[in-house]
Amino acid sequence: MKFNYQVRTKEGEIQTGIVEASSKDAALSLLQKHGFYVTYLEKAKLPFYARGLGLFRGITVRDIVLFSRQLAMMFTAKVSLVEALRVLASQIKNLEFQAKILNLSEEVEGGTAFSKALSLHPKIFSVLYISIVKAGEVSGKLSESLNYLADHLEREYHLSSKTKGILIYPSFIVLLVVLVFTLMIYTVIPQLKLVLEESGVDIPIITRYVIAASEFLRVYGFIFILGFFISLFLLFRYYKTERGKDFLDKIFIRLPILGTILKTIYLSRFAENLSTLISGGLMITQALDLCANLIGSSVYKKAVLSTMEEVRKGVPISSSLALFPDIFPPVFVQMTLVGEKTGSLDTSLMQIATFYQVEVERGITNILSILEPVLIITLGIMVGGLMFSILMPLYQMMSI
Repeated sequence: MKFNYQVRTKEGEIQTGIVEASSKDAALSLLQKHGFYVTYLEKAKLPFYARGLGLFRGITVRDIVLFSRQLAMMFTAKVSLVEALRVLASQIKNLEFQAKILNLSEEVEGGTAFSKALSLHPKIFSVLYISIVKAGEVSGKLSESLNYLADHLEREYHLSSKTKGILIYPSFIVLLVVLVFTLMIYTVIPQLKLVLEESGVDIPIITRYVIAASEFLRVYGFIFILGFFISLFLLFRYYKTERGKDFLDKIFIRLPILGTILKTIYLSRFAENLSTLISGGLMITQALDLCANLIGSSVYKKAVLSTMEEVRKGVPISSSLALFPDIFPPVFVQMTLVGEKTGSLDTSLMQIATFYQVEVERGITNILSILEPVLIITLGIMVGGLMFSILMPLYQMMSI
């Protein structure tokens, strides 16, 4: 954040300006380090539109990817960590992220390890991120660790963006149809009912059903919508509990189509995270312990924790994973075994992750390629039936 200041120099001259720091105390300390006597220091007030942008944008995965990549480049170029952080902070337009990076530079300059400084911002930097940075500090390969992280985050960002992009079109169709039905129910059909009652024509049975359904939804529709969102909220709260997560995760991975895609996502996530952690210099047991909490499924978490205990006893990872054939397919186990035998487990795991990422994209694309025409036809029939029920009595009136 930025602060307006007024200071007096050692020569007695008065200077004013703007300083960037993570807090008012940090700005005061920074000015005093330059030998200034501070007479005024207040947070700079931003225009309302700038405050709005800073408030709603937040810190995205893309911000963290760029930060990691640029920091790795500067660190490789022998720029000190403190100086690199300050330079990056000055280039970042996201005010919230800028303040966090300035805070990191102040912590590191004060003698705090970089991984420890990152752990002060758990909402921005994940456990995986902090662990790999810590391993890079211990091994003296911090720039390589940051590059691993940037690659990892880029792959996750790419998969997430592509999935969201695929879902935009069917979501738009559903939203459009909902808006059309809402407009019909609350404006067109009530007017149609009045016209038909005044005309005295015999109302077709399909039109009667549509009018009755419209009246029912106008009266009780809000209750159904409220009940739907309350149910979603309660289901979400239940899923947040350990018992609920265990129960629902078991159901999700057993569903015919969704379960297959979820398994593929979990396998890809596990393989990539484990590969990234091993490449970053972590011991295999530490890497498995972290991966167990990063997969996102309680079923896989229990299996990975069990595998970690077996590895501590000296059992190979591939042999431990083979005990869970329902969630770790033979090809996954075989590729892991090859990596163990050749001493390139991280490479084999990354190949597995790449394979499953492609499978996830292909699976989602195939499902949507089937779902889109089915959705369009179904919604077309619904809209067409609604329009037919409206136009039929109007046609009868015109004929009379």
